[in-house]
Amino acid sequence: MSFQLSCCGFYRTKGAYVFRCVIAMTFLIFLGASSLSFAAPVKTGAQILAGEDFSPLRGKKFALVTNHTAVVDGIHLMDLMIKAQVPPAVVFTPEHGLKGTAEDGIHIGNGTCDGIPVRSLYGSAKKPKQEDLKDIDLVVFDIQDVGVRFYTYISTMGLVMEAAAEKGIPFMVLDRPNPLGGNYVAGFVRKELPATFTSFYPIPVAHGMTVGEMALMIKGAGMLPGLAQLEIIVVRMEGWQRWMRWPDTGLTWLPTSPNIPDFESALLYPGIGLLEATNASEGRGTDRPFRLAGIPGLDRAAVAKKLNRQELAGIHFDAVQFTPLSLPGKSSLPKQMNKTVDGVELVIDDYLAVQPVEVGIAVVSELYDGLSPAERRTFFRHGFEDMAGSNLARQAVEEGKSPEEITHLWAEEIADFLQLRKNYLLYVDEPTRQI
Repeated sequence: MSFQLSCCGFYRTKGAYVFRCVIAMTFLIFLGASSLSFAAPVKTGAQILAGEDFSPLRGKKFALVTNHTAVVDGIHLMDLMIKAQVPPAVVFTPEHGLKGTAEDGIHIGNGTCDGIPVRSLYGSAKKPKQEDLKDIDLVVFDIQDVGVRFYTYISTMGLVMEAAAEKGIPFMVLDRPNPLGGNYVAGFVRKELPATFTSFYPIPVAHGMTVGEMALMIKGAGMLPGLAQLEIIVVRMEGWQRWMRWPDTGLTWLPTSPNIPDFESALLYPGIGLLEATNASEGRGTDRPFRLAGIPGLDRAAVAKKLNRQELAGIHFDAVQFTPLSLPGKSSLPKQMNKTVDGVELVIDDYLAVQPVEVGIAVVSELYDGLSPAERRTFFRHGFEDMAGSNLARQAVEEGKSPEEITHLWAEEIADFLQLRKNYLLYVDEPTRQI
């Protein structure tokens, strides 16, 4: 078995790539055989650029913002650039680092990769320093995002855009699919709360945009200062349609971070991720992060029954017990560590039908409802409003509003956002299949 070109440990073997493709196809068939006839091959922006032998980059001194997800046909983008003799002058990396192995919230230092300086944007600084952009002609961004406001890759993108604008440097995005699709938009729009790194923009929890579209909106809608003169170049995908969720793209899933190991976790993350700011376990410390949820002592059978009674689209709930463990590199100190947690497993029946934010709100509500009055007082932790995007979410849960009533609270905000984002959508073909 021969190895492909490697960069700082990004080993890609032909055999391993074939194996991943087989697993991906099996997963696709298992989850959505009914949608196979709709699937179409998708080429990412990085694939398009590599197919052009990186001609737009030749003769330029460019910076690359990337991590382990920047893969083209099983080979990392940096390896391809080096082989094509168009290496980046400097590399910037987001949360989780270049290899994507650092745990969430862990600050990362600087380093080198094949002699190329690597500057962390999740350490002492979250924005490129001007000296790191000295003599740079172009900044290139290629990271696989998950389409969720509180996932920090788009926050990093915005800060890099600011730094590029300050230097008058064009910003190029190599576009990739939104794993949740381009039609699904849900959750409160962060408006009244102050911006934080996990809630950087006034957008819903699930925005339904690609990173290329998001970059255009961040500039065009004035979501960050000083971007009016920034030149944005988006290398568009080929074959992607807005109805598609990840299995329909034909692309192989790579864990976008240590606790998003598979598409199922990514699909449920926008809703179950809200549990990160509660006392409940969201499945960290297990092999099913964001697919498990619970609290020790809960009446798990009753919670599962109540959730199933809601008949949420594309999903059902099994009553389970699980024990979060310390998993260094993934979750060293998960909530409820070494305790028997009573809760539910979220089982996806039709990935195209699942509405993950609505599912998350339902789970949060039913877990809260299953607690004693004393336990309820400590259920919510600092940061829940930040992740939810509004104080209304917590207030509604505490007031006993139904999940359906809560989701209606953001309907007008979503309608306004959909009108705004129309101006920045790059993929507007009529969808073959609606979510």
